[in-house]
Amino acid sequence: MRWSAPGATGARENASSPGVGTDEEDRGSISLLSLGMMLVAAMLIVVGVDITAVQLARTQLWDAADSAALDAADRIDEDRVYTQGLPSMVPVTSAGVAEVAGEHLSAERRPHLVRSWSLGGRTGSPDGETAVVEVTGHVDLPIVGSVVEAFGGGVDVTVVSRARSAVR
Repeated sequence: MRWSAPGATGARENASSPGVGTDEEDRGSISLLSLGMMLVAAMLIVVGVDITAVQLARTQLWDAADSAALDAADRIDEDRVYTQGLPSMVPVTSAGVAEVAGEHLSAERRPHLVRSWSLGGRTGSPDGETAVVEVTGHVDLPIVGSVVEAFGGGVDVTVVSRARSAVR
């Protein structure tokens, strides 16, 4: 705010106060603030896009694990059925679950951002009735993937799915 008094030279009223300068000293301050805010907004967008991509890949891995577990739960343990009869739940073995789940994953198309996937160590049947399928996938980040590549690249995502088949 400017004011003029008799004999004033055009300086500000509070020019001697700390933090108050002339117009020339203030010039460009808003540009720096705007640039800083734009950088923060851009970083938030980049992080948001990459987190969303990982979440979508996780959902796709879960779909693959669910379908593999359902497929494995239908694989009957013939030896157990022939020796003990058919119980109320379809009997499965850990080896049968791992075999069917592996075949299922190799036949299914891998999601776009998932570089690789494999069965995890928990794949099997803990109780002889439940098929447990663990799928681990390495997800590439769409925007900062090249930067993260220097540190091992991407994100490993692990999902576990369980399925049982009832005999009716």
